[in-house]
Amino acid sequence: MARNRAGRNLNSGLKRRWRKSNAMQSYDALPRPLRQWLASACLPWSPESALGIWTRAGGMRDPRQAVTRLNQIEQAMLRKDAGMWEA
Repeated sequence: MARNRAGRNLNSGLKRRWRKSNAMQSYDALPRPLRQWLASACLPWSPESALGIWTRAGGMRDPRQAVTRLNQIEQAMLRKDAGMWEA
């Protein structure tokens, strides 16, 4: 039973990607509001993809707007993957 429990978050239909960069070093370099959002995110975001969305959403000018955009994207991804969790 513990074995199934440990792998439960890996049963997603979303595309997995392997990164060559040091994720912790990239995470530490992120702006504080973005790190706070990542700490409470439902999905395992890479620092690079979160920073890309943050930058395009104007996170340095308006962090709240960028967090709103990140939440919108995450909710869309969760809806897309909802079929995997139903049953």
